[in-house]
Amino acid sequence: MTHRRLGSWPCFALALAGLYYLVAYVIVPRLWKRHERKHPDLRDGPTLTHTASGIPGDPLNISLVASEEEVIGAVTAAGWYPANPLTFRSSVRIALDTVLKKPDDEAPVSNLYLFGRKEDLAFEKPVGGSPKERHHVRVWRIEEVDEGRVAWIGSAAFDVGVEFSRTTGEITHHISPDVDAERDLLIADLSKADRVRELRWLDRFHETLQGRNGGGDRWWTDGRLAVVVLQALPVPT
Repeated sequence: MTHRRLGSWPCFALALAGLYYLVAYVIVPRLWKRHERKHPDLRDGPTLTHTASGIPGDPLNISLVASEEEVIGAVTAAGWYPANPLTFRSSVRIALDTVLKKPDDEAPVSNLYLFGRKEDLAFEKPVGGSPKERHHVRVWRIEEVDEGRVAWIGSAAFDVGVEFSRTTGEITHHISPDVDAERDLLIADLSKADRVRELRWLDRFHETLQGRNGGGDRWWTDGRLAVVVLQALPVPT
């Protein structure tokens, strides 16, 4: 009986070693790889947008993980509106609407650039009866992280008025310096609309915590990037 019990130990030890190898070298690395794909490390990327002439623009402060359809559905459900494309006609219209104090839920935002291209999506939330004050966010597509889901990175800011740019002389919106307040507002609106599945914070995303954008406006931040995983759309039956 004792001999049989001792003879089973090599088999048990071999099975245990095989299980350890399977967990440590196959299962866990795959889980980490899947996690990293769903939550890419954004610290190696840019932290500021730029104007078309290469002048530093608004800081990046929020990342979304969702399909394009999910982003549009979630942000509009949160009470934000897709911004119209910026054209000469729309620029004239926003100037007139500002002077006449006419509301415009879909007024265009000026183009900012990241990865060599302008924003992929832009949304705004009007304030009062004039487009000179509004909450807005621009987002850029980064990479696919899962089937149909994409990592986006964006810049949320609050427009406080329409004036001449202090650096280029162009007519432009000027932003409030507290860009963290806009980041937090967008997250709060998405949460109220029950569109947030997960919220993480990437600390020390910004090493420089203050600066000026292309219009000469000051901004400051706590340095954190919010990573918001949005609720997935229901699978069609």
